[in-house]
Amino acid sequence: YGYNVYLSDHLPLDRPIRDTRSPSCKIKTYPKDLPTISVVLIFMNEALSIILRAITSIINRTPSHLLKEIVLVDDYSSNDDLKGPLETHIKNYNAKHPGLLKIIRHQKREGLTQARISGWEASTADVVAILDAHIEVNVAWAEPILSRLKEDCTVIISPVFDNIRFDDFELLQYSVAADGFDWALWCLYEPLPAEWYALKDETAPVRSPSIMGILAADRKFLGEIGVLDGGMHIYGGENVELGLRAWQCGGKVEVLPCSRIAHLERAHKPYLPDLSIAVKRNALRVAEVWMDDYKYMVYFAWNLPIENPGIDFGDVSSRKELRKQLKCKGFDWYIKNIYPNLIFLPNIVGYGTMKNTLKEDICVDQGPVPGNTPIMYPCHAYSPQHIFYHSTGEMYVGGLRARRNTVDRCLTDPGNGDLPVLEQCDTAVNKGLNLRWDFKQGSAVINRSTKRCLEITADNPVSYRLVMRTCTGQRWNIQHTVK
Repeated sequence: YGYNVYLSDHLPLDRPIRDTRSPSCKIKTYPKDLPTISVVLIFMNEALSIILRAITSIINRTPSHLLKEIVLVDDYSSNDDLKGPLETHIKNYNAKHPGLLKIIRHQKREGLTQARISGWEASTADVVAILDAHIEVNVAWAEPILSRLKEDCTVIISPVFDNIRFDDFELLQYSVAADGFDWALWCLYEPLPAEWYALKDETAPVRSPSIMGILAADRKFLGEIGVLDGGMHIYGGENVELGLRAWQCGGKVEVLPCSRIAHLERAHKPYLPDLSIAVKRNALRVAEVWMDDYKYMVYFAWNLPIENPGIDFGDVSSRKELRKQLKCKGFDWYIKNIYPNLIFLPNIVGYGTMKNTLKEDICVDQGPVPGNTPIMYPCHAYSPQHIFYHSTGEMYVGGLRARRNTVDRCLTDPGNGDLPVLEQCDTAVNKGLNLRWDFKQGSAVINRSTKRCLEITADNPVSYRLVMRTCTGQRWNIQHTVK
């Protein structure tokens, strides 16, 4: 399972958890007549006690006149105790709370996104919260969501996550943050925006570029903008897709500091040993539908050729059609207005691994970190060996960050000694270091200022190193070029 099931089975289902809200959230009051809520819990081979604890926390910590139903979605679990025994528990809950629990069972494994869509389809309340089954909701988690959606039904809401540790089930408080992503479309936390601090109100919604995966929304509005992309495989990318679609198509995304949900971390995910395969495919899907000419950044980040990436991301015609029908804005508007922290690099002309024609099984590599000396190393094609060559002459080494407040490193020739040096690109520009290179596929790499070449030399027959020296005619190739 990736967590301590033995401990879970011995903890009470209604165990108390620490109230992690800020003091101002605790005293905030909400209107009485709020919209009703359907809570969807998605699972696939989860421990029974985990699911029952999630249900118990929702029943105990949601006002009963607002909680219309809890919809369980089973994405084709094989565990026996999620069949008969779970059905018995559902009957017992429904004896106490008539009609509260429903269960939807997939007849084959359909993946996280489709399970969330099935949950939305089965929901009937004004608002739907789509959660994982390995959660415990905290006190008064629903009122902030319902009250915000009553004011504005076009907001897609993320609660704030706290972490339940997988080994001892202790609650670890996380700070409030906005949700974002990098160019590979992996999720990450963003610092709170200055505008939020300026409000001096800890209970105020936080404008967020994206969403982490657990969400609440007006049920009808979510349907109008296309719920989730059912063409997403298994895991990853579906949350970024929803965030972009919400913003680009007339909605917005917010994190609500007063709504807290404790989420059980797992030592490993249940669906795939290597998530990156699914995330990569789903990322290309998002890029093709929503990102216009910015989509190339996603190809660069995954080090895929633009022409034939060799990845079937499925049919996106219905999603493109949806975008047209909803008259959505372009990605250019999104990056300028909603997510300026993402930096677009318009001048990349070559990217991927870089090899010298003298020896094709070693690649330029960023070398040991910490440290700033690039080396030659057996090619493995992971990010320490990703190079990005710009038409303006810069050569980024060691993966693509391309976000504000992160460090991309540039290859420089210090002009003395025989070693090239990696410097932070912004520092290199400010200090006037020699960071621009002339390079064409299959030819020399020449520093524009010093006129020295990047070459390799063999200290002995097995070990080659990178040197700066007077050009001897060595030639280099980069893995992918951009026309």
